[in-house]
Amino acid sequence: MKRLTVAKSGGDFTSIQEAVNSLPKNNTEWVEILIKPGFYHEKLEVEIPYIHFTGEDAEKTYISFHQGASTILPDGSRSGTFRSYTAFFGAHDLTAENLTFENAAGPGNIAGQSLAMYADGDRIVFRKCRFLGYQDTIFTGPLPPASIIPNSFSGPREDAPRSNGRQYYEDCYIRGDVDFIFGSATAYFKGCEIFSKKRGGKGQPGGYITAASTAEGQEYGYIFHSCRFSSDNDPETVYLGRPWRNFAHTAIINCYLGEHIRQEGWHNWNKAEAEKTVRYEEYGNEGPGASLEDRPSWIRRITQTQAEGYTVENVLGGDDSWNPLI
Repeated sequence: MKRLTVAKSGGDFTSIQEAVNSLPKNNTEWVEILIKPGFYHEKLEVEIPYIHFTGEDAEKTYISFHQGASTILPDGSRSGTFRSYTAFFGAHDLTAENLTFENAAGPGNIAGQSLAMYADGDRIVFRKCRFLGYQDTIFTGPLPPASIIPNSFSGPREDAPRSNGRQYYEDCYIRGDVDFIFGSATAYFKGCEIFSKKRGGKGQPGGYITAASTAEGQEYGYIFHSCRFSSDNDPETVYLGRPWRNFAHTAIINCYLGEHIRQEGWHNWNKAEAEKTVRYEEYGNEGPGASLEDRPSWIRRITQTQAEGYTVENVLGGDDSWNPLI
């Protein structure tokens, strides 16, 4: 495997984007970009496949930018959600490990939605990575078929065909407050810590963890398996999710749910009709937020057999097109 090194001094490149740009756009063989510890203040855009980004230590290797939806761009336009990303992974077959992706724009009531990662492709893998933000930390593309608010999809995939991709997150740390894991992809989260950050501002509610927009007829949306849901919020202030689109699918299996999780667990986003179409599923969870007693009637209490079907192989596919990280 070809290797390129990025370092503040002494590497092949001093920025990650320079290393990416050195590769052919039609790249067909795996390339490792080794990123030495440091703070890389850059807006990273990756649309070249077969790249493996490797850091030595996620807590010492930061990719950070500070653009929020409210940011005014040089042309005078407002950034909006889908141009606010710190990193855009817009190709198939991309992997990253031991890295921190941060959007440092600030809380949503100040900066608006601010993506640390915009991932829109098939066979995208993150291992031992950290994703730090506030509102809308990770967007798992594709975009829904159409926007509800005109021009709200402005960004790199606004006019692109929608294609459901598969994403895998293992042993990652994901931090945010409102809808901080959202989108339409099939995404599997295994052994991750999902941290709900306390919101700033007087009278701010606790927030929402997921906002899936799973397409109608799509078998899988978000699967959280053996994860830990933690927080610095007050008890019973955070929802597990709400449906960005009405066919949202989220399954939480064998996870620990902290005391910050509301006893009702889920919110319908004030869309009563969504209660008939969403698939919010729970099984085998533990912790003070895991009780199903006060969950609404439209939440699915799946069986052990159904839960056992949510393996990585079943959800993401076991074909040999996946790289060795799976």
